[in-house]
Amino acid sequence: MEKKHKKHVNFVIGKEDATGEESGHISHSRGNDDIPGEVIPIVAVVMMAVFGAPVLIVGLIMYFGFSRNRMMHKTIRMMVEKGQEVPAALLAPPPPAVRQRSDIRRGVVLVMVGIGLMLFFAAVNEWEGGAWAIGVIPFVIGLGYLLVWKLEGKKDNPPPLP
Repeated sequence: MEKKHKKHVNFVIGKEDATGEESGHISHSRGNDDIPGEVIPIVAVVMMAVFGAPVLIVGLIMYFGFSRNRMMHKTIRMMVEKGQEVPAALLAPPPPAVRQRSDIRRGVVLVMVGIGLMLFFAAVNEWEGGAWAIGVIPFVIGLGYLLVWKLEGKKDNPPPLP
């Protein structure tokens, strides 16, 4: 019967006496902790940087949008108080300019990215194997954009905005 009970796990919380008996209290000393005290401020700073920075950015964008809107209303109020006519463009600003698609730009960028990937993967693998073929995908997509640009020809469209 004792052989059955010899196989057990002994888990002690606290200090043991010289006799192996538990002293009955739990130790709270800082010297034996697994986590050093310097880690907590570092973790706090990292967490604030990771989670606090996006919140701060959104807050700043909202604040500056609000202040811009408030200044426009203040300007309109001052114009009305002085008896000046409020221009229609101030009340309903024109829509922002729409940038045209630039197939040649996209095509050239993708062709160059494809060539760069092909050369990189070929050089890394000592010019052996087929890893360089990964660069073929953006290369062919770029060729497609260049083909679309060429087939559309020059219509009477103004050049795209920079």
